[in-house]
Amino acid sequence: MSLGRERRGKRIVIWPSYIDESIPRSMGRKIAKSKAVRKPTVEEIRAAAQALNLNPVVEQSKYPKAWWEVRARVVVDKIASKRRILELIASKIAELRRSRG
Repeated sequence: MSLGRERRGKRIVIWPSYIDESIPRSMGRKIAKSKAVRKPTVEEIRAAAQALNLNPVVEQSKYPKAWWEVRARVVVDKIASKRRILELIASKIAELRRSRG
């Protein structure tokens, strides 16, 4: 999948709050509410990233906005800008949810 300049070896971290429409930007949402999805799970993010061939890896770590909690995150290959990847993953999650029922 080619979405612009290729960035070999680069990876980015995706926290569920980055694409959660119920989270305000001040608490970590990174994409427009209209492109975000409601309460995405780490498993949904992993599945969407896998479908987009982004080689996802789920890790446990502390989310910077809530450093006292250990949460799961997904690390993926960087094939475009971070915002573009987040939009692609949110779109794929919405598509997967529609196909499930």
